[in-house]
Amino acid sequence: MAIKTYKPVTASRRHMSVVSHPAVLSKKGSLKSLTFGRKRAVGRNNVGRITVRHKGAGHKRLYREVDFKYEKLGIPFKIVSMEYDPNRTGFIGLSVYKDGEKRYTLLPRDVKVGEEHLIAENAPLVQNTSLPRTPLLFPVIGCL
Repeated sequence: MAIKTYKPVTASRRHMSVVSHPAVLSKKGSLKSLTFGRKRAVGRNNVGRITVRHKGAGHKRLYREVDFKYEKLGIPFKIVSMEYDPNRTGFIGLSVYKDGEKRYTLLPRDVKVGEEHLIAENAPLVQNTSLPRTPLLFPVIGCL
């Protein structure tokens, strides 16, 4: 991941760093079938009156439908593109499963375009695999 660091001109800039978006993200836009418009409350109640001050406006954002459940067990998928999501701080990736289905997934830090991943109960504990969520355990997402 390309991280831009700043010159220490001031004390606050000394340790500042940001991710360089053009170096990381894919050039193509989002998949239309997985995006839709979503109305935001922006500080208004059900009648439309402002009830919370200093909220609202901002840029219009398309909502990307992200797969948080990971229900397709045992089917490997490939990360086709890395995209920016205006609704969250992390990047999302367009995942294409072997059966042809496409879904957006949240990406960990070191994932690259073209990598294959697998989510299965008996998946080996190696990089690019994860175990499904169980009621007693949290998901092992750090293995990606």
